[in-house]
Amino acid sequence: MQFRARLAAWLEQAWVRNAILGVILFNAVILGLETSRPVMDRFGPAIVLLDRLCLAIFVAELSAKLVAHGRAFFRSGWNIFDLAIVAVALVPGAQSFSVLRALRVLRILRVISVLPRLRRVVEGFVNALPGMGSVFLLMGIVFYIGSVMATKLFGAAFPDWFGSLGRSAYTLFQIMTLESWSMGIVRPVMETYPYAWAFFVPFIMVTTFAVVNLLVGLIVNSMQAAHSAEDEARTDAYRDEVLARLEAIERRLAERPK
Repeated sequence: MQFRARLAAWLEQAWVRNAILGVILFNAVILGLETSRPVMDRFGPAIVLLDRLCLAIFVAELSAKLVAHGRAFFRSGWNIFDLAIVAVALVPGAQSFSVLRALRVLRILRVISVLPRLRRVVEGFVNALPGMGSVFLLMGIVFYIGSVMATKLFGAAFPDWFGSLGRSAYTLFQIMTLESWSMGIVRPVMETYPYAWAFFVPFIMVTTFAVVNLLVGLIVNSMQAAHSAEDEARTDAYRDEVLARLEAIERRLAERPK
């Protein structure tokens, strides 16, 4: 038990975490170099060797965490996240299939689990998912109504854009992103239907400016809540430490002979 406790404490040291972060960033550079044919033709064996060395370090780190924490290792979602990412490279045939080789770049995502600030961002996003589901449902209803109306109104004259429900939904999604929506879609439609702006402008106002801002607001609020919870936990830990020290001082004073 003492060995496991010492190993866990060693893994939590700042220089160990920084070293793992450095290996992650170095591995990201290596994976990028593997996409260059001239570099691989010249330094291919060395790059492959360095990539395997980085993978071996990741495996050793996770193995040390498993030994240090035991079953508690699987109680942390971030540990499972790291294990899944590293396991992709260990799948048999990963060096043969291009899809599995491409998934090795997911190791860069381990930066999220190493840096607390990135973890806070991801936790805020995950906490916002339930609220985002309601917003996505609202957006789906708006898109469905808009797609039906656009197909009925403009489908006969512009079948490529609004000839079916699916095409109308895709075109409206492009309009929502404001990608070539005016000169590319709306103005050509207005040449045939002069009052088409009465449909498109309210649609853009509702989807682009209202619903999307709702999503942004939910994520920001969740990130603030995660930050506040972390601050409260840090404050509680500091308070408990101070109280423990005060109790120890009081016991020493009580035990001192009068």
